[in-house]
Amino acid sequence: MKKNISLLFILFALSTRPVKASDYIDLNFYDANSSAELLTEQTKQSFAVDERYLKLHAYLTRINSPLADYSAQFIISADKYGIDWRLLPAISGLESAFATQMVPGTYNAYGWGGGYISFKDWYDSIDTVSKALRENYYDRGYDTPEKIAPVYAPPCSYWASAVTKFMNEISTNI
Repeated sequence: MKKNISLLFILFALSTRPVKASDYIDLNFYDANSSAELLTEQTKQSFAVDERYLKLHAYLTRINSPLADYSAQFIISADKYGIDWRLLPAISGLESAFATQMVPGTYNAYGWGGGYISFKDWYDSIDTVSKALRENYYDRGYDTPEKIAPVYAPPCSYWASAVTKFMNEISTNI
């Protein structure tokens, strides 16, 4: 509740200027040992937080997902790799109930490798899986849940409809 009030205050106070990712996320989370790509000053200044961030963060917060604090990272990685910004969070909804039911310590909310592949942290998992979605699916023409499902989750007949449902819920949230 305190976070939501703070977010509303920030939005109100900043309503006279464009809102940037740095208004919402700690851009100093990258350290020298991090496998995540450093954000350049230009990236920090040019990435405008739009309704995508607001919708995703509100949705993940409402359902008590530990991924809510990584909403901006989902958008940054989706934009970096040219994938739908709702896809990876929606996959996490189906595969791990938005990171609430997964193998502890793996940072793998996406069922990647059966859910047993481990990542260094959430930033690493979001970026790695977003890149893999681009290279292994989008680049081969699998750019919708319906096209991705037979490869990502065979023989699961409801995977595509569930992921699409979560994508739609994220889009219409707020």
